[in-house]
Amino acid sequence: MRTTAYIGLGSNLGRSPETIERAIALLDGHHSIDVTGISSLRETEPVGFVDQPRFQNSAVRLETELSARALLDVLLDVERELGRTRGGPRFGPRTIDLDLLLYGASRIAEPGLTVPHPRLHERRFALEPLHELDPTLVVPGRGTVAELLSELD
Repeated sequence: MRTTAYIGLGSNLGRSPETIERAIALLDGHHSIDVTGISSLRETEPVGFVDQPRFQNSAVRLETELSARALLDVLLDVERELGRTRGGPRFGPRTIDLDLLLYGASRIAEPGLTVPHPRLHERRFALEPLHELDPTLVVPGRGTVAELLSELD
């Protein structure tokens, strides 16, 4: 069974647009993943730890046969391959960040995996690319991305 999932991508170290493009290519090249939509790239202000460069953010829609946990493992592998390290401050600068935002209509709460992403409804930099991909997309337990964006205004 194939599931539609949405991944948020962000980068603010190195050649961010190229790194994000490479991450998308690695995801699409995986034998169990088909990227079916890519939002435009947008520059955003950092959140949390603000003393760092601006971010480049995007999102992709994909179809996969992988479980949510297996998909998360692929995301972490792609981050490692592109030079992501986990040292430094929380929400600090990074070469690449891949977040599993939505996995079908699933609500998952397991150690190390929460879907929908726990702060998705608060983050314009994640909601805007999702809205571009599908304004009627529903964030389980929260509403549509269009509604969530209007609540941030």
